[in-house]
Amino acid sequence: MANLFIVAAPSGCGKTSLVKALIEKTENLCVSVSHTTRNARPGEVHGKNYFFVSQQEFDQINKDNGFIESAQVFDNFYGSAKQTVKDLLATGVDVILEIDWQGARQVKQTFTDAIGIFILPPSEAALRERLTDRGQDDKTIVDRRMQDAVSEMQHYNEFDYLVINDNFEVALTDLSQIIYAQRLKLSEQVLRHQSLLNSLI
Repeated sequence: MANLFIVAAPSGCGKTSLVKALIEKTENLCVSVSHTTRNARPGEVHGKNYFFVSQQEFDQINKDNGFIESAQVFDNFYGSAKQTVKDLLATGVDVILEIDWQGARQVKQTFTDAIGIFILPPSEAALRERLTDRGQDDKTIVDRRMQDAVSEMQHYNEFDYLVINDNFEVALTDLSQIIYAQRLKLSEQVLRHQSLLNSLI
């Protein structure tokens, strides 16, 4: 039985970089590519980072009940396609959803066993520095992102695990241990090793 992991974090906490590194070092783990109405950033690829769609396309999928979660973040919309997630889980591969706390609430209504992981920065100053150093936004947008981050971080207690991204490698190790610990749960191991258990007992 495949696992569905939800990874959420305020903008600037390193969520995307951590998940990318986690995928590269972990077998049978993938990210469900979300849809978004925002423009692609330099280096982003349609269908790999996101499905970049128009507002009209997004609204139509939403109208057809095609998302397991969708949310407005700043001035853009994001959504995870229900069928994409179901198809990936059906192959036996563990799936990660990179979404916010609002999306996590929605996903839990459909996938009650989804495992939530929330990533926090080591300090407010470190978060502001990371947002500024990205060089993608002016001071007004950085200030707005900081305000939104404080609001988002208040929802950390709605998740199953908390990871502090102070040192990247340590945070990556923490994420890896969460994935493997979940795979070693009794219910997972019974399904995976049923024939062995039958032969032993």
